Amino acid sequence: MSVSGLKAELKFLESIFDPNHERFRILDWKPDELSCQFNVTGDQLLIIHCNLTESYPLTPPIWCVESDDPSLTRVLERLEDVRKSSTLLLQQLKRLICDLCRLYNLPQHPDVEMLDQPLPAGPLHPDRKLGTTDEVTSEEEEEEEMGEDIDLEHYEMKEEEPVDGKKSEDDGIEKENLAVLEKIRKNQRQDHLNGAVSGSVQASDRLMKELREIYRSQSYKNGIYSVELVNDSLYEWHVKLRTVDPDSPLHSDLQVLKEKEGMDYILLNFSYKDNFPFDPPFVRVVSPVLSGGYVLGGGALCMELLTKQGWSSAYSIESVIMQINATLVKGKARVQFGANKAGTHRPKRTARAQRPHMDRASSDGHLSVPAFHLSSLVLIRATLSDTSLSPA
Repeated sequence: MSVSGLKAELKFLESIFDPNHERFRILDWKPDELSCQFNVTGDQLLIIHCNLTESYPLTPPIWCVESDDPSLTRVLERLEDVRKSSTLLLQQLKRLICDLCRLYNLPQHPDVEMLDQPLPAGPLHPDRKLGTTDEVTSEEEEEEEMGEDIDLEHYEMKEEEPVDGKKSEDDGIEKENLAVLEKIRKNQRQDHLNGAVSGSVQASDRLMKELREIYRSQSYKNGIYSVELVNDSLYEWHVKLRTVDPDSPLHSDLQVLKEKEGMDYILLNFSYKDNFPFDPPFVRVVSPVLSGGYVLGGGALCMELLTKQGWSSAYSIESVIMQINATLVKGKARVQFGANKAGTHRPKRTARAQRPHMDRASSDGHLSVPAFHLSSLVLIRATLSDTSLSPA
């Protein structure tokens, strides 16, 4: 979507949910970020943030809320069910407001129905709230309310009966990827019978869900990235970033790399602990050797998103992959041709790379990191010295 198209969506939202709205308020917006407030009661306000990547709507919005309430985490996770729409942000926001009203036993606000209207063709007048001049008969109002009730019942049924089972779970997944999922399930059953269970039930269930969502994702199907399990382990993935911003120096470097070495992707290693998703994955760049882009020696990524302080269990792995892609470009990552014979970050540095990234931030300002805080998910552009970033 063009920047102008996204701005039209955001302005449309602001015209409906202004900062004085009784239920839901748009506090601030930029082309890549939306800050909102949900009014539960006069004293209880939920602050909600939405991050939009450059590939929106191909990549869905990333939502987070300033709360550790697991009920809110589940509300955000259900937004993944809303996928296909030319105005994906509006439809996810409609679902979010409806679900929050249900969660707190609040009446559904009528302004939510405006999110189904087509975007206005012309500029919005700041003094006119959209939809107020529309005359709707009582019969039409009843039909809308009935339609809303039906939608809500559908959502509730979906929660109560997620088991339409494999059919709904595996919908939209290619046969070869279904085979991978089935192989994982068989391995897990065999490990259980042999008494050699690894990982935790919680982490395994979430990782299966993440893998299933990735296999359904348009970004994955369009070849923006690919995922392979290392030795069929659910707890270690190889992720290949195959598409980066075509206007970036990194894209040019990858084209040269393809000509020289036949490789035109960035290989990342994702490893997960037993307490995932409450702890972030550890991610490192394996190859090629990169400098800049907040990549440290050994390939570790200096991103607060990947630390306990900046991580949220509500984040999806696909959103992490897309944020890493954007961070490498914004941080001006470059391929270091001829850095070593193997063309990979040195494995012996992996142990050192796994030390908490925040410990590497010095008080004299020599190293600062891009912060993806739970409260904002805004990339803070940092200046890093060449010596700090160059692989030794």
